[in-house]
Amino acid sequence: MSRRPVVEHRSAIAALLRPIAAVDQIDVGDAYGLVTARTATATTALPVFDNSQMDGFAVRAADVAEGVALPVVQRVFAGSAADPLPRGTASAIMTGAPVPQGADAVIPVEESHEVAAGEGSTVTFDARPSVGAFVRRAGSDIAAGEVIVESGTTLAPRHLGALAAAGVAAVSVWRRPDVAIIVTGSELAPPSASLRPGQIYESNSVALAALAASHGAKVVSVAVVGDGPGEFRERLDEATRSADVVLTSGGVSAGEREPVRDLLADSSAGATESWFGALAMQPGGPQGLSRWQGVPVISLPGNPVSVLVSFEVLVRDALRAVAGLPAVAGERCRVVSPTTSPPGKTQFLRGRRAGGDGVPRVEIVGGPGSHLIATAARADVLVEVDAAVTELTPDMEVPLWPLTP
Repeated sequence: MSRRPVVEHRSAIAALLRPIAAVDQIDVGDAYGLVTARTATATTALPVFDNSQMDGFAVRAADVAEGVALPVVQRVFAGSAADPLPRGTASAIMTGAPVPQGADAVIPVEESHEVAAGEGSTVTFDARPSVGAFVRRAGSDIAAGEVIVESGTTLAPRHLGALAAAGVAAVSVWRRPDVAIIVTGSELAPPSASLRPGQIYESNSVALAALAASHGAKVVSVAVVGDGPGEFRERLDEATRSADVVLTSGGVSAGEREPVRDLLADSSAGATESWFGALAMQPGGPQGLSRWQGVPVISLPGNPVSVLVSFEVLVRDALRAVAGLPAVAGERCRVVSPTTSPPGKTQFLRGRRAGGDGVPRVEIVGGPGSHLIATAARADVLVEVDAAVTELTPDMEVPLWPLTP
């Protein structure tokens, strides 16, 4: 049986998802965690105007001399306007308030001595300030029109604060794709249920929802259905009405009662661009791709470890690209212990980074079985073994795929 290479199937998934990428213009307050699709520039300079760094007095530095009293002609507060400062006078000023025209320095209140004088007051200072002291100059942070955030930036709180301060109300971002998840299997029961004979607890919906959300998607629906005729189609019709892409697990092998493959591999049923078959990989051999009602459907096998490996290797980076996120960087490491691998298939073993002598190493965790989900929970990477390699020896360097934290 001819098996599709892993790299070919990764490319096919990326091509299937690429058209759903879309850009939205959204309010800055709703943009946390999204990725900018265009550069964002300041609509105003920051600071907007010359303002005081301290509570104190705005003066002309040349007017200040030890023991010389200057009349206080106004008191300027944040949020108010200031009158020009006449020569030989001072303005009381609060932090963030606009520096009056003519003033070129601010003296902190701790270095001043204000006394009442008639209906007003005068102030003396301990020393003459340098020009520009404690004055935040307009545009000293950024000028109007300058770039605040580059395209391709994942927006963190610091970016959002800077954008809002510079008068940017909305930003262009890559929209999170809406993902629906459908898990098939008549043997599946929720973790809260008491198992009947032949049943197992369902875990793929939980894992897939967490994986999709971790890589830029918005999960809009999750369903678990049996293998009976019509159940899967009904759920798929519902999912495609609200989702940009559907992820399924189970029902893709070549046996009997494979509802996903039976429906989506049949062009007469309405599916388009369908491909179902086996990949040259282990675990995760049976896979499928199609469109239903024009919506991409990525069909993964049903064994829990196969789902985990399939998503991390085949789906993860394609989904991230739609959301504007970069691919997860791979690693290389030396294996600790020897192990074998079947020829003709790219093997993805579960591994755990190890060290101790300053040399990056990885140890294999558990066996290759696709049912060993509890064992896989101890891993933090996938260890890729090339299809042409049948044996790993200690200190052999291998590629690693970091697992989603």
